[in-house]
Amino acid sequence: MDSEISRLNQKIQQDSLFIQDLRKEMAKVIVGQEDLINGLLVGLIANGHVLVEGVPGLAKTLAVKTLAQAISASFQRIQFTPDLLPADITGTLIFNPKESSFSVRKGPIFANIILADEINRAPAKVQSALLEGMQERQVTISDTTYKLPDLFMVLATMNPIEQEGTYPLPEAQVDRFMLKINITYPSKTEEARVLELMACQTMPQAGKAVSMEEILKARQTADLIYVDDKIKNYVLDLVIATRDPGKHGLDKIKPWINYGASPRATIFMIQAAKAYAFINGRGYVTPEDIKAVGFDIMRHRILLTYEAEAENIGSEDIIKSIFEAVEVP
Repeated sequence: MDSEISRLNQKIQQDSLFIQDLRKEMAKVIVGQEDLINGLLVGLIANGHVLVEGVPGLAKTLAVKTLAQAISASFQRIQFTPDLLPADITGTLIFNPKESSFSVRKGPIFANIILADEINRAPAKVQSALLEGMQERQVTISDTTYKLPDLFMVLATMNPIEQEGTYPLPEAQVDRFMLKINITYPSKTEEARVLELMACQTMPQAGKAVSMEEILKARQTADLIYVDDKIKNYVLDLVIATRDPGKHGLDKIKPWINYGASPRATIFMIQAAKAYAFINGRGYVTPEDIKAVGFDIMRHRILLTYEAEAENIGSEDIIKSIFEAVEVP
């Protein structure tokens, strides 16, 4: 077994070399925002979608566009507004009067990488049109179903400041996002670097670092990463602790949790941990990998009670308590 893991580790080290090139190309445009960059890379390798919450102007759109440039993928930005229709996302039938026939005009969802900007500003039927494509990886226009690209990733943003005129995502739809990342303002040093890069007429551009075919191959390789049974049990304990905190001596947080994380959290945590190990050039998952992705996986899957809100307790406080209480293998 040790020799197999050693061989796998060498293979992963070799196959993940492009991650360094990808980071270098993105660093030409994006300053700092390590959490966002890591989340995008994990989502890309783990074939998951990412939800980002942060105030405007923190390079969310630029980061996604830069990633698409660096892997030569098609990119579409959809600005969600209250007057948006499902057909604006999925596409529709167009009548051709010369030929007296209908032809399909595919919508922006057929790109490789989608930025759903301020997803909570569009009505539920528009949100569900996007989220159906995310889950099923296909779109139905009229009576025909069309498969979405093999490399298909959605990054959705939400603005935490203004809630007036928004349509909050239902919990079942939020659960479809593998990761939820909260991003904050850059440091003074980082912002000074941003000023150097962006306060000029010529914007920096990322070059191609890797092909989409190599990304798809990397996903298959990442699936091979070794996860010990102790790590799997550790993940199960973490997720179950969100539903039954008393089993781990966490009775104090029980009144704050309305609903715990779904089984999707268990699956996504293993997949994301494999991807995190891959982007760090390792052929096996460690408890540190679980801790690195755990907050982003569970942040949006723990529903709080009114008591938690009254006491200003957030899901991150609960996750931190769980990580401190559950024994590390």
